[in-house]
Amino acid sequence: MKKKALKKLFAVTLAASMVCSLAACGGKSDDNAANNNADNSTTSSSNTNAATDNNTSTDNATAPAETTQRGKETVTFMTIDFNAGTSNTGEYADQILNQLNEAANVDLQIEWILTDVLEEKITLAMSSPQTMPMVITHSGMLTGNIVSAAKQGAFVDLNDYIWDSEKYPNLSQMNKDVADTLTVDGKLIAIPRTRDIGRYGLSYRKDWAEAVGITSDPKTIDDVYDMLYKFTYEDPDGNGKDDTYGLEMTLYTGPFDIIQTWFGVGNGWAEVDGKLVPVHMQPEYQEALDWIKKVYDDGLMPKDWAVRTTDTWENGCKTGESGVFIDTMDGGRRIWDYFGKEESYTPSVTNPDEQASMRLLGAINDRTLATSGYNGYFTVSASTCDTPEKIDAVLTLLDKLNDNDLRILVEYGIEGVNWEKDADGNLVDLDLENPTLAANYMGLNQLLAYLPRYTPDPAPAMNESRQAQEDAYVANEKYAVLNPATSYLANSATYADIGATLDEELKQARTQYICGEIDQAGLQAAWDSWLSKGGQAIIDEVNEQYLANQ
Repeated sequence: MKKKALKKLFAVTLAASMVCSLAACGGKSDDNAANNNADNSTTSSSNTNAATDNNTSTDNATAPAETTQRGKETVTFMTIDFNAGTSNTGEYADQILNQLNEAANVDLQIEWILTDVLEEKITLAMSSPQTMPMVITHSGMLTGNIVSAAKQGAFVDLNDYIWDSEKYPNLSQMNKDVADTLTVDGKLIAIPRTRDIGRYGLSYRKDWAEAVGITSDPKTIDDVYDMLYKFTYEDPDGNGKDDTYGLEMTLYTGPFDIIQTWFGVGNGWAEVDGKLVPVHMQPEYQEALDWIKKVYDDGLMPKDWAVRTTDTWENGCKTGESGVFIDTMDGGRRIWDYFGKEESYTPSVTNPDEQASMRLLGAINDRTLATSGYNGYFTVSASTCDTPEKIDAVLTLLDKLNDNDLRILVEYGIEGVNWEKDADGNLVDLDLENPTLAANYMGLNQLLAYLPRYTPDPAPAMNESRQAQEDAYVANEKYAVLNPATSYLANSATYADIGATLDEELKQARTQYICGEIDQAGLQAAWDSWLSKGGQAIIDEVNEQYLANQ
């Protein structure tokens, strides 16, 4: 065989009207979010200009919105600063913001909040409803604290406005399933920051497949096992050594969630006999677990996977240790791009004159895991957006930001300054090596809902790997399995209180079973414990809502 060694969210009282807190995430893009999350030790704020004094505190409440003398409605907007106080700063920052204001006919006042104080600042803002920013950018998923605030009327019911396709041609294209997950007591309380639903799936090294005689994409679970076996034991890199694994794996267990869908398991929860249940209660779940355990027992993934830290994720495929990557399509694409970099150039094992590449396949058995469809969201304050005119100003701004020209402005800056077109009409970024120039528009993408999902024109030239990624997103969407309980979980008091802890217990039991630390009886004991500690209450609370909506 192989030789390798082996918050809980705190409850928040509602002062005056409501208080909420949440955690931060996100960034300029999937590829550079970590780089944007710099030393966020202060809070910066701005009115019409972006922050310039990085030590300025925002303890003072945001002033109520008023109509400006120019007839434009003022829109106060609290959003996340991943750029250590440099978002929308520099010589052209005012020009960019003014262009945005003119296009949307508003006077936008941005309050930039650095990530390490986000919880504190949003909690403070929410505790003073009459001065709360009109729009707040939240990160992550809908939480129990936001739900509690929504139940007390903190946010505008967007159902009354958002579906008007003439007034809001972009926002009205919101996915209805995603909208359901942001609905509380029948009220749509947020606009999602949209992400591709079909982002997850399987990728593999094409040259390794050729080397071991695999001539077509795996379509079935047996096909995947065959590929993993050959990548492990048939010397796919041709070096004559027993030094490869089939499956890339670390302690991050997202790949198991994807694999489970191939067997008919749901995404977190599933409908069984007219009732929603967590997926470990599906018969197919045990079948999926036994298959993953066989992959582990047969040495087709690293024996020490459960102690490999997540910061090594993708490294196995990049360094030639593994050949199958099960996670996001953009993760598979990044491995492919790594093979082509000068400092890490990796030739194909079947043709040294060519670069190694990944096949971004996606679904197996015509199934894969869906994303939530969003990562972060915007809420609109009911207390400061207290007239139809103010609500329209906010929604018009959020809608127009998704127009082609404004998207390019906030993502790439000004033509001739930050970018230009090449001879083929592709966008060429002029400030990749000039962070000072890039700061002019940096961070403004945090105002984007990305509704609808499209590629702006012009856009950077699409190379082979990025085109494959985009094609995989589209192909996966029809096979992506959504979580039918997301919105109900957000409204479950027990889940808001202890759901994250109970979810972690289920994950730990799965890992222990796969690694042989517990047997079937131990697994069942963990499931029984989950029920007794609050799992049954969560099931009951979810289904009370679910059945009421049928």
